Amino acid sequence: MVSYITRINYGAVISEIVTATGMSKSALSPVLIAGFVSYGAGQIISGVCGDKVSPKKLVLCGLVTTALMNILIPLCQNNGQMMIVWLVNGFAQAFMWPPMARILTELFDSETYNKACVRISWGSSVGTILVYLVSPVIITLASWKGVFAFSAFCAAIMAVLWKIYCPEVKVRSVKQEKAQKGFFSPVIILIMLAIVLQGMLRDGVTTWTPSYIAENFNLSNAAAILSGVVLPVFSIFSFFAASKLYSKKIRNPLTCSGTFFAVAALAACGLSLFTKTTSVSVFLLALLTGCMHGVNFILVSMIPLFFKECGNVSTVSGLLNSCTYVGSAASIYGIAVITENSGWDFAVTTWVLTALLGAVICFAAVNAWNRFVKN
Repeated sequence: MVSYITRINYGAVISEIVTATGMSKSALSPVLIAGFVSYGAGQIISGVCGDKVSPKKLVLCGLVTTALMNILIPLCQNNGQMMIVWLVNGFAQAFMWPPMARILTELFDSETYNKACVRISWGSSVGTILVYLVSPVIITLASWKGVFAFSAFCAAIMAVLWKIYCPEVKVRSVKQEKAQKGFFSPVIILIMLAIVLQGMLRDGVTTWTPSYIAENFNLSNAAAILSGVVLPVFSIFSFFAASKLYSKKIRNPLTCSGTFFAVAALAACGLSLFTKTTSVSVFLLALLTGCMHGVNFILVSMIPLFFKECGNVSTVSGLLNSCTYVGSAASIYGIAVITENSGWDFAVTTWVLTALLGAVICFAAVNAWNRFVKN
């Protein structure tokens, strides 16, 4: 929850920063991109470290550093300084999920791991909801800078709680050839590509939803940010639905993910038809991003469990999660450029095509995944 509060806050208030500073979306979006790029690259480093170093200490370092960066960001004088600070923040954030996945796989069996991942995913949604609820209030009472002060305070408190209550887990000793097993399979490459597309839709759409609402329905930035609460609320149900669908109905993660991509494509199509209705548009945006949360849950949270006996759960988790933020970085800047030059209608069309491509890739890899698991 706290990792999301300290990471997505910039994206949540970017429309207000545009208004307050006079800088354009395309000037401020590289700050987000810097955070996503360093977060994605850091996932790989964090993943490897999480299999070799105390995961508890890695998460603690991430919390302390992100608290410091959230204190610094309001003090920046231009977007260049913001980019450097958010670059460090993204790298610090990377040292949370892969080590945490390692802790979960060591403490729980596969069924309990599934349930734990759902609850942790709820934490990310709650963090997002808090950011979108609290930010308009803080902006109204103070300014966008107060949002980062609030986030830093949350991270500092969490660091203390983590230090006191998180258990230590032992580092496994595994032969290198066993640890590398499965890394170079073609189906893993397809999964990574699907995760990139998921990141493009999930984070790109989420980041620019307040701007979409504000520009298409003439709402204030505060009101538009508040409308973004619907997205993470919907994602809570998406995590639950993905878990149940995967554990009870569709045991192949590629088939399950392809289904979510297909529903997302339908939601994006509907969005292009209801651009004049605020409530329907917000619902379809929530459905679209909710489906991508479902894909992320299955491909990023569930697949690393298959590598538990190889002793590289954290490494695989970091590698797969890094792909999300390759897509995020490309999409966040891409949507800014597309909307400034071609408008929102064309942007929505790209969302439809991206979701369809994700569905095709997932369904095409179903049999390859079956063979991969069997072998």
